[in-house]
Amino acid sequence: MTSTRNRKGIVRAVLAGGIVLGVGAAITLAAWNASDFATGNFDAGTFAFQGSANGTDYALHTSEDPATLSFGDATDMSPGMTTYAAYWLRLGAGTTDDATVTLASGGATGVTGLTYGMTQIGATATCDASAATTGTSLVPAGTALDSVGATAPTFALTAGATSTDDGTPVQVCLAVTADTGLVQGQSGNATWQFTAQSN
Repeated sequence: MTSTRNRKGIVRAVLAGGIVLGVGAAITLAAWNASDFATGNFDAGTFAFQGSANGTDYALHTSEDPATLSFGDATDMSPGMTTYAAYWLRLGAGTTDDATVTLASGGATGVTGLTYGMTQIGATATCDASAATTGTSLVPAGTALDSVGATAPTFALTAGATSTDDGTPVQVCLAVTADTGLVQGQSGNATWQFTAQSN
């Protein structure tokens, strides 16, 4: 009887000891583990792409309300005549990144016998016959109005130095030439689409 009680006491003592050891091990392990956390904050930048037909008044023009280019002799064209118009593009104040501009498409309605070329010239240069031949060629002369050439041309735009500064404008000079396919009395228009992608 005593022997049985002693055995039960020993078993209880061992079990109790095991429980105590188990708790002690858990406390010891917790003391050697720790967690560390890191967080990141994210703010989106801003992007303002603008065009101007006069180099002064800038806005974002849509396909429904495009800027009207000032071609000097566009109302009285004849074969062999070339007329010129300037267009300025820039990134508006608050834009946080530079951009790459692509001439995405060209189109014409109601007119035949006209081709064009496009050059990049200085922001304050005059868009004329001289600029059209000495500027950086974007679209070669003789390109159909509904084409952008063999490869869609691109050029860079730079964001302003501070959040309140507009970016430096880039001026492109368009030269539209009439050939012998020009139909007398016709009337129509051509449209060019410039697409800017933030860098």
